[in-house]
Amino acid sequence: MQLFRIIKNACGAFESFFFAPSSPNMLALIRIATGAMLAYIHLVWLMDLKSFFGPDALINTEVLELLHSGRWKWTYLNGNESLLLATFHEIAAMSCSVAMALGILTRFATPSAWFLTLMTTHRLTPMLFGLDQIVLMLSLALSVSRCGDAWSLDRKLGWITDPSDSWRNTVATRLIQIHLCVIYFFGGLGKARGWMWWDGSAMWFSAASFEYQSLDLTWIGRYPLLGSILTHATLLWELSYAALVWPKTTRPVVLFVAMLVHAGIALFLGMITFGTMMMVANLAFLPARFAERFDPSRTHGHQH
Repeated sequence: MQLFRIIKNACGAFESFFFAPSSPNMLALIRIATGAMLAYIHLVWLMDLKSFFGPDALINTEVLELLHSGRWKWTYLNGNESLLLATFHEIAAMSCSVAMALGILTRFATPSAWFLTLMTTHRLTPMLFGLDQIVLMLSLALSVSRCGDAWSLDRKLGWITDPSDSWRNTVATRLIQIHLCVIYFFGGLGKARGWMWWDGSAMWFSAASFEYQSLDLTWIGRYPLLGSILTHATLLWELSYAALVWPKTTRPVVLFVAMLVHAGIALFLGMITFGTMMMVANLAFLPARFAERFDPSRTHGHQH
């Protein structure tokens, strides 16, 4: 009987963790930022179309076949696509991304924006950065949710007739949260393999890298102790994120450090878009009431 109760309680906790109904408000804010960033990314690709698509692109058909050989990475933009098709594809992707951000036809626009972006990223595999991977992760999770139930034209126009809390919001939130834990943990393990993160010089090398430098941080070299503290603190935070972000007592500290780290990346290392979207992704750990206070049309809802 005791074993039965343990199993029953475990199943109940699992069900509550993943499927208890929750508010869409925080996911709606993440949707707005993600949709806007997706639209910006596709605009960048569209502005230099010949470099990314068509027979004269930087990645030709032969290279693309070698990259995808033995890997499940299908895309109808296979290197033989015409510039007309690529133009139509990017305009469609940008349109769906704008619709996603505005929250119009959200349940169609969000998965469409994800799929069209995925097709482009499979075409441009060697040109991808962390930003592309983060917006794909967020848009996929948002496709599961009912993030259009708040902060959307769907809601404003009355196209959402049942804006109630939903288990789909909880599933989407958990997908983002768990994915972040995996990203940070393995990112920390990767850093731990490098000697610069053990001798405390990694922060100095980051500051001295002119490839990414947007503001001068070389003054850190005059304070080696500060550089060492920042290096080890960053490594410790990244490795412990997956464990410390769940307890309510340590979560505020972990998220505060996350905002500082990614704000620093955005301001000082020239990666404004990536740093911004990582801060947006971390909003998934905040309770929905932080977003609900700005939405007078919604008077109920909770975040588990």
